[in-house]
Amino acid sequence: MKTRYNGAMASLVYGLAYLVGALAFWWLARRRRLATEGIAWVAVAGLVGGLLGAHVGQWLLTGGAPGKSVLGGWLGGWLSVWLVKKRLGLVRPTGDLFAIGLMAGECVGRWGCFLGGCCFGRACSLPWAVFQHGALRHPAQLYLSLACGLTLVVLVLIERKKPKENTLFLVQGLIYPPLRFVVEFFRQSEHYYAGLSAAQWVCLGAFGYFCYQGRKQWTIKN
Repeated sequence: MKTRYNGAMASLVYGLAYLVGALAFWWLARRRRLATEGIAWVAVAGLVGGLLGAHVGQWLLTGGAPGKSVLGGWLGGWLSVWLVKKRLGLVRPTGDLFAIGLMAGECVGRWGCFLGGCCFGRACSLPWAVFQHGALRHPAQLYLSLACGLTLVVLVLIERKKPKENTLFLVQGLIYPPLRFVVEFFRQSEHYYAGLSAAQWVCLGAFGYFCYQGRKQWTIKN
């Protein structure tokens, strides 16, 4: 299958991804009775900080290759949200809102990467390979979209059981980094350290962090 790069369409899909992510965030905020002006400012902070972190992370991880680093977006968004919540005096956890919003948005946004030709996969000869950058390759962007979609489904199913706050945030951190780690083996990368890509090392760190947080929450609960 040969794909044609379409920058305009990719930009449109990216815009749709931000909209979908924002709607998912606000859906859960209303469901949790958190739809306030303060939470709206937190959402804006997460979006702006996430965008900045995604661009900075992409530059640090790839040296300026096209695309955005979702892992950098995580860190930038988290830091921005922490600062704004501290400024507004908000103490109620909002991690679940961002977990839902991020997975919904990235599920759509990875199709923008596919259309734009960034974040492409390694060369392969599989039946579902796509022709990008002069060779048949893994549709790695769609693998990532599927990973986010599966994670989102799990989060929504858990949310229906009215879990303790921050549960979705922790579950996302236990599911998505391992999935992303595996997908990285099918992505083209120029930067490897001890046999793993920079993104894979970040995934390992993130997974370790969420394992620690999950264990701490379980210990407190019991």
